[in-house]
Amino acid sequence: MPDTDADEPFPDLLRDQIRRGFTASQQYLAAAVYFDSNRLPQLARHSYGKSAEHRSHALRMVQYLLDRNLQVQVGGLDDVRSTFESPRGAVVFLLESERARNAQITELARTARTSGDYLGEQFIQWFLKEQVEDVAGMTTLLTVIDRAAGDLFDVEDFIARELRTTPRADISAPRMAGAAKN
Repeated sequence: MPDTDADEPFPDLLRDQIRRGFTASQQYLAAAVYFDSNRLPQLARHSYGKSAEHRSHALRMVQYLLDRNLQVQVGGLDDVRSTFESPRGAVVFLLESERARNAQITELARTARTSGDYLGEQFIQWFLKEQVEDVAGMTTLLTVIDRAAGDLFDVEDFIARELRTTPRADISAPRMAGAAKN
């Protein structure tokens, strides 16, 4: 039976963030399908990868709650947008979503610290670093799209040449639920 955490604000916010993480995964999946349907395979591949990354982030949060013997809830998703006015519009939307997640993760860190949940504060540090990278990456992608001035072939070439196609191994990453234990 999970421990009670009724007086701990961090686990409640983390459960909300799990839902947001799975929503982010589905949002990137929807964007990937949009890019695929517009014959933009590199943007699609990049978005499929980001979908998997956000799913893994949510599963890392699930594992943290399991490890702490705290209640875990995996439920429904928030709304997912599947149509966009343009590829640039899709990237703008994804960038704004990353910025919102950045604020959410920052609030998680703030809550852990102010509530004295030092384990939670330590856990969330990795996600802060990830969010900096995610916002920076999407900002760069939007900048490249704007500089390409409508030439999506240049954007596709940039993604194929410059953006990592396989996830890098990060030994500092928290363990993911469902992953083999080391």
